[in-house]
Amino acid sequence: MRSRYRIVENQAPIFLTSTIIEWLPVFTSAAYCEILCKALGYCRENKGLKLYAYVIMDNHFHLIASAPDLSGTIRDLKSFTAKEITARLKNDGKGWLLNQFAYFRKAYKEESRLQIWQEGFHPQVILTDDMFVQKAEYIHNNPVRRGLVDMPEHWVYSSASWFAGTGGVLEMDVME
Repeated sequence: MRSRYRIVENQAPIFLTSTIIEWLPVFTSAAYCEILCKALGYCRENKGLKLYAYVIMDNHFHLIASAPDLSGTIRDLKSFTAKEITARLKNDGKGWLLNQFAYFRKAYKEESRLQIWQEGFHPQVILTDDMFVQKAEYIHNNPVRRGLVDMPEHWVYSSASWFAGTGGVLEMDVME
């Protein structure tokens, strides 16, 4: 993964954003959101990912997370979800979107005909409780700012409902 952003503290929670190339809309139905949710769940169970807050939007996601090898975990998550998204798009007959992923692929990405994710994920170490609250509120209010829901906990693919005490799609970790 080419990125000028580096994770230097593997134990601290990290705020990160990962974006679909050219901000193309992928997570527009439950089937596509479930690809990412299942991958995050797998990483929690098998790769030591601790998930503290998240939101999945149509063309990006935000997390507050930590892992023994967070860079490697996110790299693997993006690689796996790119394959699954590609297969789903083919199955759903969304050739127009596959064509966009081929068109916007970086020239040096010779191992693949398509590029789903932008490179990197812009990590920011969460240094204080106040910073955690600020980033979690930013994450949870993303769908509200976009006018998709009136209240953060109404967005299905977000940890806002978990924070509100009504459960959620993904199991969450509690910061110690």
